[in-house]
Amino acid sequence: MLDPQLDAILAQARAQGLPDFADLPPLACRGLYRTILAAADVAPADVIVQDRRITAAATSLALRLYTPRTEGPHAVVVYYHGGGYMLGDLDGYDNVCRQLCHDSGAIVVAVDYRLAPEHPFPAAVDDCWAALLWVAKHAPGFGADPQRLALAGDSAGAVLATVMTLLARDAQGPRIRFQALLYPPAAGGHDGDYPSRALYAAGPTLTQRTMDYFSRHTFGAAGKAPDFRGAPLLAESLAGLPPALLMVAGFDALRDEALAYGEALRAAGNAVTTLEYAGLAHGFISMAGRVAAARQAQQALAGALSAALAVQ
Repeated sequence: MLDPQLDAILAQARAQGLPDFADLPPLACRGLYRTILAAADVAPADVIVQDRRITAAATSLALRLYTPRTEGPHAVVVYYHGGGYMLGDLDGYDNVCRQLCHDSGAIVVAVDYRLAPEHPFPAAVDDCWAALLWVAKHAPGFGADPQRLALAGDSAGAVLATVMTLLARDAQGPRIRFQALLYPPAAGGHDGDYPSRALYAAGPTLTQRTMDYFSRHTFGAAGKAPDFRGAPLLAESLAGLPPALLMVAGFDALRDEALAYGEALRAAGNAVTTLEYAGLAHGFISMAGRVAAARQAQQALAGALSAALAVQ
């Protein structure tokens, strides 16, 4: 059964006649996404916030650093936001990252990677890799311990996070201690045995039409990621990756491919903890202000990161 608090939010959205993202041009989609994120967000947590700009991947890249009001050095979490590679920004995810910083006791670095369709695949991958290298190199300069480094992300951001672990493994650095992945579209638009796609094609939050829309704008007309950087289930090997927390929603078209990715990580010899929130839907990490179970998920995410990044 759908969580009653979430059901009430969705009923309100239906009453307002909110359109499917697939029926809007990209700029209008981004505005609607910001509105949706803000509607059920938590209040801003009391942490220190700094904006930085780095030059990387032949572009100027914005980062936002969230630091706890406690004595450091702190562990550091690089956070990659969701939004189908088309939507999302630092402001839209500001409260999520503030809360994660406060709950985990770690510095959180949010990455404002370039978005499709203006910057299609693999622009986001390039930006996220550049940001990770910058964080690993400059962590001591902003009070972080580069030996206690984790990656986290939701939806498309979860794919970006786990792809960074693959790239880091193959490049023999940076050393990543943990990855936290929230409902990743791990198949990158490719077909597979994923019944949840049909079961929840009409939502309740993410529709199949919207997923196809995002994939076409990001990966091209075929709507399929060309390689593992957009579809980690296509990776030749998943061996030797950091331990993972995989969080999924019961009412999500992406549930089954996310679970398949978790099983693939386990089969490759990696430690994986899977948490399924049976009554929640895609995007729940941004609903903690109005959905108690989503707030519990935020706390579980922060607790897992805190434990994984503890001083050894």
